[in-house]
Amino acid sequence: MKILVTGAKGFIGTHVVESLKRHQHEVFEFDINDTETSLIEYIEQADWIIHLAGVNRPLTMEEFYDGNTNFTKKIIDLVKRYNPNVKIVANSSIQAELDNDYGRSKKMAEDALIASNLSVYIYRFYNVFGRGCRPNYNSATATFCYNIAHDLDVYVRDPNYVVTYNYVDDIAKEITNLVENKVNRDLLVISYVKPQYSCSLGKQVELLKYFKKCVESSEHLPLIHDEFELKLFMSFLWYLSDEGSSYNFAQDERGFFMELYKSSKHGQISLNMAYPGITKGGHYHTYKKEIFYPVLGKCRIRQRNIHNDEMIIDEVENGSKQVHIIPEYTHEITNLGKDNSYTLMWISEVYNPETHDTYRAPVDKE
Repeated sequence: MKILVTGAKGFIGTHVVESLKRHQHEVFEFDINDTETSLIEYIEQADWIIHLAGVNRPLTMEEFYDGNTNFTKKIIDLVKRYNPNVKIVANSSIQAELDNDYGRSKKMAEDALIASNLSVYIYRFYNVFGRGCRPNYNSATATFCYNIAHDLDVYVRDPNYVVTYNYVDDIAKEITNLVENKVNRDLLVISYVKPQYSCSLGKQVELLKYFKKCVESSEHLPLIHDEFELKLFMSFLWYLSDEGSSYNFAQDERGFFMELYKSSKHGQISLNMAYPGITKGGHYHTYKKEIFYPVLGKCRIRQRNIHNDEMIIDEVENGSKQVHIIPEYTHEITNLGKDNSYTLMWISEVYNPETHDTYRAPVDKE
């Protein structure tokens, strides 16, 4: 499908664009420096419009209404004129329930969309966190992550204050599923992205400091107790990534593999997702060290000594333990559960295809 994304270069927009492109959609990227002419051209061709453009940190209060309310009205007018059958996904904010300029400007945009009688799906996002969020701007989580990653002071006015969050990749997944008809949402009805997470500011700071300590220790992987902690850890690692390395994402019929953090000093941390029943691996290393930590789901990890065929078998469920992969043991990991499994993997050095130290060998001898 052809999909226009407004605010394409913003925090949420970049994740949505990445997700849509990964699913082979043709994406038109519109952002603040693009012309109205290009906006009209994109609207004319689009099957869907993902309207993420907006203002949340203006120089004047009037900018809230220009960027949130008035620009949304412009989108509505252009759609009615050039492509009234296009479907629109519009982002709003939980702030629309509050009596402040930002909230009022978002609520007015919602009202205009509902009154338009176009095909519109409206989402109110909670506080959004994830990799790429700008620190010292409008996200306390991003600021906490950045400051703790860089050994800077963190100030929390009320450690007991509880905040509700959405994770940015969950938003991108929800929108992608919507345009692919994988979820059902009612037109012109306010919707919310799930899951949502609640955490006090003090607890969040404690977790981030713990993550920093673990990454710099000999173990490198922290204990993860739930899905929120996993997503917060994945986000935190992004703010440590200042060495100019490229980060790879690979997806196939087995699941995906995402590099999260690379460091010449601390090695590499990646996330492996496997669909139910899938086995990955079947190789060994001669000197590199690895730790597998299945944080969500039930996995079996098997290792076989390539010299004497000694077998080591571990079953891990929801972070019950970490498994050290031994050099010169060929190894594999299998998802034994009914849901997708997520495994954090640490390796002692950054992957280099010229010195990969990875050799194929099945765990079960032929």
